[in-house]
Amino acid sequence: MLQQILHDMYIDPELLAELNEEQKQILFYKMREEQLRRWKEREEKARMEEAVLRKTARRKQSNGKHVQWLRGKDGEVWVWVMGEAPGDKPYEQISEELIAERARQQAQKEAEELWRQKEAEITKKFRDAMAQEKARIVAEKWKIEIEDRKAAKLEEEKIQEELKKREEEERQKGEEQIRQQEEIRAKELYLSLKQAQQHSQHSDDDQEWEEQLRRSKAADEERSHKARRARDEYRRQSLRAIQKGRVAGLSNLFQGTSLNNDQEIKLNNNSASPLLNIWERPSRPFSRDVIIRWFKEEQIPRRAGFERNTNRIAQWFHGIISRQEAEELLMNKSEGTFLVRVSEKIWGYALSYRQQSGFKHFLVDASGDFYSFLGVDPNRHATLTDLIDFHKEEIITSSGGELLLEPCGQQKNPPDYRPLFE
Repeated sequence: MLQQILHDMYIDPELLAELNEEQKQILFYKMREEQLRRWKEREEKARMEEAVLRKTARRKQSNGKHVQWLRGKDGEVWVWVMGEAPGDKPYEQISEELIAERARQQAQKEAEELWRQKEAEITKKFRDAMAQEKARIVAEKWKIEIEDRKAAKLEEEKIQEELKKREEEERQKGEEQIRQQEEIRAKELYLSLKQAQQHSQHSDDDQEWEEQLRRSKAADEERSHKARRARDEYRRQSLRAIQKGRVAGLSNLFQGTSLNNDQEIKLNNNSASPLLNIWERPSRPFSRDVIIRWFKEEQIPRRAGFERNTNRIAQWFHGIISRQEAEELLMNKSEGTFLVRVSEKIWGYALSYRQQSGFKHFLVDASGDFYSFLGVDPNRHATLTDLIDFHKEEIITSSGGELLLEPCGQQKNPPDYRPLFE
């Protein structure tokens, strides 16, 4: 199972959910090692291919077109970075110009609005004045000097000319006032935007950056600590297993361990009919029937679930039960009580363990010629019983200190493992 995960560099989310935090860290460490190994292979392959291409290019250079990169004083390919080449404006200057232009446009917009209001006031003022003056002339002079209409007309034109002149002077004066207000407003907006930018950079951005940096450093330290702990646990378990001499070899260790007819356990008097078709294990379990057949075809010959050197089922062995059912069995038990159940997620088992504050579940990979914890213990054990006996004396993880102290037996009759042996 572990080899398949490392080959695919993928683990099913449901299977990942079965692992605890330390198991996930060790699995990540192994996947990272595999990534580095593949990367080094690709780099070496790319280096060799590049050497071949260079050799081929040198032979064809004299006959065909080619591209030659411009190189700098250091001999490396010359790269232009915007803002760093001679003549490029620095970031501060570009930022200053953008702020100034933004302030100028805002001030110009406000000035145009003020001028429209001012122009409307001036137009209305002189239109009303002209209408009043015309009415006065009509009321006073034209009635008094009705014969001299020409003189009245000339006087009217003179007055209109004078009013237009005054209107133009008023417009120029208003435009000058608006222009001065625009310049003052542009400076005010520039200073305001500049202060806001500086305040934002020195307060929100700095605080947010410092908080992100703090969290990032804390997460890096936590990951580094877990990775170191996983590596130390990996080495400790490997050395301890070598010292005790319980690491399994290749599949030839299992030759001759099959049960004979007298040793096969039967929970009823009716023997099962022989399977006519050849067993081919699917990539993963997908039904209870497939799991039962896998157990009968592969696990019974390897004495999985039996006590050592006897034909009795081990007290800690259970059938295909769920995590919830396992926790219900362990609920009122003391710390260190455990059971082994057939997994529905992988070709293997799940060891459910009662700890002081709750429960832990460890997956046991049985897809190869050995038994080992998935993502925790690197040791390979020849039988499932070897794995259990090993961890009655050696802890499973250094962080949890799990020792298998007391097996949790059956509470139902018939036992939950009966379908596996029928």
